[in-house]
Amino acid sequence: MIAQKVALGSFRAMSGTKILCSTSLGLKSMMPRRQRTFASIAATASSTAEQDSAVLHRSLKTPPMLVVSARERHLTFSDGHEILDSTCGAAVACIGSHNDRVKKAMIEQIDKFSYCNSMFFGHPVGEQLCAELIRGTEGAMAKAYIMCSGSEAMDSAMKMARQYFTEISPQENKRINFIAREGSYHGTTIGGLSMSGHVARRSLFLDMLLPNVHRVSACNAYRGMKKGQTTEEYVAQLADELDRKFQEVGPETVCAFVAEPVVGAALGCVPSVEGYFKAMKGVCDKYGALLILDEVMSGMGRTGTLHAWQQEGVVPDIQTLAKGLGGGYAPVAGMIINHRVADALKNGTGAFSHGHTYQGHPVSCAAALEVQRIIREDDLLTNVKERGQHLSSLLHRYLDGHPYVGNIRGRGLFWGIEFVADKQTKDPFPPSFGVANLVHTIGLKDQGISLYPGTGSQDGVKGDHVLLAPAYTSTVEEIEEISLKTKLTIDQTFQKLQEAHGRLG
Repeated sequence: MIAQKVALGSFRAMSGTKILCSTSLGLKSMMPRRQRTFASIAATASSTAEQDSAVLHRSLKTPPMLVVSARERHLTFSDGHEILDSTCGAAVACIGSHNDRVKKAMIEQIDKFSYCNSMFFGHPVGEQLCAELIRGTEGAMAKAYIMCSGSEAMDSAMKMARQYFTEISPQENKRINFIAREGSYHGTTIGGLSMSGHVARRSLFLDMLLPNVHRVSACNAYRGMKKGQTTEEYVAQLADELDRKFQEVGPETVCAFVAEPVVGAALGCVPSVEGYFKAMKGVCDKYGALLILDEVMSGMGRTGTLHAWQQEGVVPDIQTLAKGLGGGYAPVAGMIINHRVADALKNGTGAFSHGHTYQGHPVSCAAALEVQRIIREDDLLTNVKERGQHLSSLLHRYLDGHPYVGNIRGRGLFWGIEFVADKQTKDPFPPSFGVANLVHTIGLKDQGISLYPGTGSQDGVKGDHVLLAPAYTSTVEEIEEISLKTKLTIDQTFQKLQEAHGRLG
């Protein structure tokens, strides 16, 4: 308690900004009446889940705590314990919970009708949502396709890319290969996981994954650039690698190059360097292949522009999106295609050979439409940029000098912190230390904050990082709270690791 008060005082001095006291900020994990430990709460939840739950949870050995309510940016559990969700779940709940406009829009749609079969019927709210999405591309894209999850969106993009080539040349049967990147994540379906370059997530299913996905290096300045190498030289190196991969696979057989503009969970908010996507698009154009950008996590305003590619100087042929699309109010995702792809479809068979039962679900469309209108009408992208700059400044101020923080990177309100055992060599901690998961647990237990843990940032197995993805509606005070609690959590984590393992690094 004393240490936290000192830290708050130091924070005021360092930032020169007046912040509210811990009570008015709602830092309930710092208050005596909130001293019940997270471990005891988790144990109670686990016991209850083991006895009563019929749910196949993600872990049957460590069942999750039960969320019973949420208000704006806070989650409350079944015993009353409350945390600040600094990651919007998995970068999803971008406008917070309990938005009256979204609730009203969903109820109004349910009162009209809740479902119709997209094989035969359309509906106004679907038309309005797709028009809103295309409007956000400033005319660069042409058509939108709505479904339920980011993994579905990636599978849809793969099929659309393949069909594009059969549309422009009906006898075309060679372009079946894709080139993706190491250190990427594109979904849990067989198609999405085949596209992904995350070793640990793929390992159990290797024999089932598609053989027609090939891989090149990620654009990761922290781990990929050589000492003394310029950005231009690094981009040229990666472009040459992609060109050589086209030649190796057979340029006339490549359907598309697939990448995340800002890599999310797999690497921890790693943005591309300047000029990277222009160079990659140039290679794709050279060989007539498509560019597919996966913005499931980084899109819909998360990085400061509605679409992350709007900061890259390129327009994708196909884009996937999800998470921030519906803000967590309903399962909804999308794929949007540019005019080149749309025209090929229109002038060919006129039909995308794909479909889902819940494709374009009216209630999901109503939720997503209202979320996107709120982002536009309330100018939340400006807030994302301003709060993102503030968050970046505070994270660097607090953590640049930390002996085990190797890199802080991101854009907008999408930031990653990578941990290393040695800052000079960038060697990661042994996976057995469980650094990222320990940061997550201590954040929940002692600081009342949720930090999104990830592993594999070095080679797909080794390497620890955490993500921060605050709501677009975050206040100055909340950004300050998140930054301070992140620092305290990391400090406490490595103190515990030193107690357990002795000298680190």
